[in-house]
Amino acid sequence: MEKFQNKYLEIKNISKDIVNWVEDIAEENNCKIERKEWKSKYNSYVVYDYEPFCSEGFEINVLLSSFDISYLNFIKYLYNEKLSTIEYLDNCIKNSPVKNYSH
Repeated sequence: MEKFQNKYLEIKNISKDIVNWVEDIAEENNCKIERKEWKSKYNSYVVYDYEPFCSEGFEINVLLSSFDISYLNFIKYLYNEKLSTIEYLDNCIKNSPVKNYSH
């Protein structure tokens, strides 16, 4: 009988805007969320397993697991592509000439 061993991927400092996307992609790709935490950027002892009332000053970290490392590698690829796309679009907005269409 084959023994299954979980593989892990930790994604740190996820933007609050895309954390739900990461969770959805993990679920769609046979991955389990082992841990989701809000860790203080100012005090390493302050860690919550739920979103604090005031989440400013916290980074969101997620630990994913899967029985097949290829799923985790795919999640990592998708996450990195998402960040690259967001960065590219932000740069486009910052560098675009502002046009005033008002008369």
